[in-house]
Amino acid sequence: MGYIASLMLPASPKTRVLGYVRVSTEQQADTGLSLDAQRTKIAAYAVAMDLELVDVVEDAGFSAKTLARPGLQAALARLESKEADGLVIAKLDRLTRSVRDLGDLVDRYFTGRFSLLSLADSIDTRTASGRLILHVLGAVSQWEREATGERTRDALAQLRASGARLGGAAYGWRHGDAKGEHGRRLFEDVRGELATISRIRELHKQGLSIRAIAAALEAEGHPTKLGGRWHPTMVHRLLRRHADE
Repeated sequence: MGYIASLMLPASPKTRVLGYVRVSTEQQADTGLSLDAQRTKIAAYAVAMDLELVDVVEDAGFSAKTLARPGLQAALARLESKEADGLVIAKLDRLTRSVRDLGDLVDRYFTGRFSLLSLADSIDTRTASGRLILHVLGAVSQWEREATGERTRDALAQLRASGARLGGAAYGWRHGDAKGEHGRRLFEDVRGELATISRIRELHKQGLSIRAIAAALEAEGHPTKLGGRWHPTMVHRLLRRHADE
């Protein structure tokens, strides 16, 4: 009786998955990466792995350089709404070519919440080995972010040490034609704007409020950097920047 009863137990429910396929414009004629070829591979994989293929979502003519693709965002939203338990792709580069973006997807979706299955890369996060591969890729993504941050900080520190001004030209200066040691355009004075800064400091010493100074600059016709109106926040920012002069 026990043996017969075991045969009558209901089968485990199939894992529900969404397929995702993508081609960029220049890849339309590439039969190995065509939408139909990807669909065929995903459908065959679902049958072989006993998966319930709920739907296949596509992005045609979209690059993998960004995650802001309508098809991908729709697929992720459908995962969030519990329409499926995982995402199936023919190859990892159909999802993204960016290690950084992959790390973001892993953190947000594929670490415990949903499964990711990639045919060509042998990734199936329902298994220990599949999760290991994805975690390694995520670790590489974190390393890339940290290494990029370190290189950026080192480069900025070197530029500051050399006396180079960073960012856009502040009020009182503009980019000139001359270039410095690192090939960056050097700043040069804008006499009219420097005169306005002197006027702001003068009015402040006279005891005028920030709002009153802004009104005075408007009345006297002093131009702002972008040609708009003077606002108290702009005056306050310039006073803070030039407080020690």
